[in-house]
Amino acid sequence: MRNRSSMTEHALSFDRAAAVYAATRPSYPPAAVDWLVPDTAERVLDLAAGTGKLTRLLVDRGGLEVVAVDPSPNMLGELHVHVPGVPTFVGTAEDLPLPDDAVDAVTVAQAWHWVDPAAAVPEIARVLRPGGTLGLVWNSRDESVAWVAEFGDILARLHERDEQELAPHIGAPFGPVESLRIPWQQTLTAEGLLDLVRSRSYFITATPEQQVDVLGAVGDLLAGHPQLAGRENIELPYLADCFRTRLAG
Repeated sequence: MRNRSSMTEHALSFDRAAAVYAATRPSYPPAAVDWLVPDTAERVLDLAAGTGKLTRLLVDRGGLEVVAVDPSPNMLGELHVHVPGVPTFVGTAEDLPLPDDAVDAVTVAQAWHWVDPAAAVPEIARVLRPGGTLGLVWNSRDESVAWVAEFGDILARLHERDEQELAPHIGAPFGPVESLRIPWQQTLTAEGLLDLVRSRSYFITATPEQQVDVLGAVGDLLAGHPQLAGRENIELPYLADCFRTRLAG
């Protein structure tokens, strides 16, 4: 388990790779948005919105007023390019720049592991209206596919494999946590897969020697694995793990 200062360093590293993050990181299946955000919601905060991967889906759903918060100005700059017109604020889950009772739902995509729940949970509860929803989602690679497991082994040279908690503990004043898993896939080129590696926090913070080693190994995988060699496009399978809980109303 990484300590808090190490996690902060990794989280802030995304500021240095905002453009490649926007270009290569996967989005999420639209079904995840439909499940995470109630039909009755009118105003939604996309927290830790990054470059707007989930923000775009919230906007595309229609009928929602969406605002975005992220600690990285560079990431929010990319969000403005890809999802123009969405109001954005620099801030964190522990210190939200929104008034009380401001939104009907809060979404957090691929980022809850960066926050301090002891401070974030009451702060999110503050900006939610009574009965509001907190929705969390993570993409994880489906390593039941052979080449994806080999790809994961290469990336593990740079970081310890974290066992994601299947049901993140939220606690009071929120109710029980429900969960849903949605299989889907992202289409990438070979260079896109390499850029996906370059977008990872543990790659950004690695030494140049480690970076060269990992990119070389992924290149060898692309050239030598029978499911990848010679392919113009690659289908990278994911599992979107979704969690939702309601604020007592």
